[in-house]
Amino acid sequence: MPAEPVSPPVVIEDDTSGRTARRIVTVLAIAAVLPALYQKGWHKFYDLKIYMSAMNWWAAGNPLYDYAQPDLLQGELYFTYPPLGALLLSPFALLPLDATITIFTVLTVLAVVVTTRWLVDPVIARHHLPRVFTLAVAVLLVLAVESTRETITFGQINMLLVVLILADLLLAVPRNGRWAGVGVGLATALKLYPGIFIVYLLASRQWRAAAVASATAAGATLLAAAVLPLESWRYWTHELWATDRVGRTDYTGNQSLFGLIHRLTVPQEPDRLLWLALVAVVAGYGLWRAARAARAGDALTGLTLTGLVGALISPITWPHHIYWFVPAVVVLVDAALGARPGSRRRWLWLLAAGVTVVIVYGVVTFQNWGTALVRTDTVAGFLEHNVYVLLGLALLAALPVRSRPIQSDTLHETPTTR
Repeated sequence: MPAEPVSPPVVIEDDTSGRTARRIVTVLAIAAVLPALYQKGWHKFYDLKIYMSAMNWWAAGNPLYDYAQPDLLQGELYFTYPPLGALLLSPFALLPLDATITIFTVLTVLAVVVTTRWLVDPVIARHHLPRVFTLAVAVLLVLAVESTRETITFGQINMLLVVLILADLLLAVPRNGRWAGVGVGLATALKLYPGIFIVYLLASRQWRAAAVASATAAGATLLAAAVLPLESWRYWTHELWATDRVGRTDYTGNQSLFGLIHRLTVPQEPDRLLWLALVAVVAGYGLWRAARAARAGDALTGLTLTGLVGALISPITWPHHIYWFVPAVVVLVDAALGARPGSRRRWLWLLAAGVTVVIVYGVVTFQNWGTALVRTDTVAGFLEHNVYVLLGLALLAALPVRSRPIQSDTLHETPTTR
């Protein structure tokens, strides 16, 4: 019998090289957009220059909190950090300004890389995403958002505070570590608004961490008072309460509930009782949700909700304060990937993540500044000048608490790559 014809072997093409090329192109394309974004909102390290000028003024024998920097749009701007912040900043005044700018920029970028890895690694592990590519894209996207751009180009210290808070609430606190609470306490002593995370620890009944955070904040503040008694007395009895020292509260850059109300009432002052009532409602609801998330094992959602509460209820919240949209997007993407493929829930979470990502790339930076009072007496004007406030309120209500245990948020499993 004649031999049966032999079929040619089936060749399975390996598209590894093509996939790698597409990933490289994606990373390079995102990186190529960064210079244009930074150029649009280039603030020439304005805040850092104020800090260094204040340090030089103080070193010359003048009262620290008398320093004032004239500003075309907001009047006089003062040094507003607590005395511990002054102790931290004063050594940098001994360096050339360019060296200080370089140090602040490099440290901020490193902080972005580290904190983004903390946030994204667990998602990579749970959903078996390509690790290097996902991390690279995530870091570039975080560098592109307005809060990061404003932190870098103004020369702010916000990412230092974020490192302290995330290290504490994602690593030390869930593991009941010996140092749990120290990071939040130090951040609070440096810039006050992280104190909302001490309230979060109390609300979520993490008593030991709350006590350590409170003791750390008090101890660091008392240490600064021992070194700087006159400055500490003046700050805590007077300067802390003078909100006019940091600029106009009706300014579009003030993306807080107080800023929203003031923009509705200009040129009159806002109703303080109305603001306090809104603060009570927002803080109560937001911290209730945050505490529920913490008790469900979702530490990331808990701290994200708390950060959003802090941004909303503070009298002054500049865009560089609102880092908390970044972990909110991580939570939304993780919830979407964890939902059933093709389900309505998956598409809703992906849509919410996409809308948040689009918004946080530029609200204040892309405004036409001008010197006139901001008016929000039209629907379009109201949305345009208050979009971060409205987004924060929406996320406070809608951010999902992931119901399954999120152990790898704190354990940092080694992710599977492909």
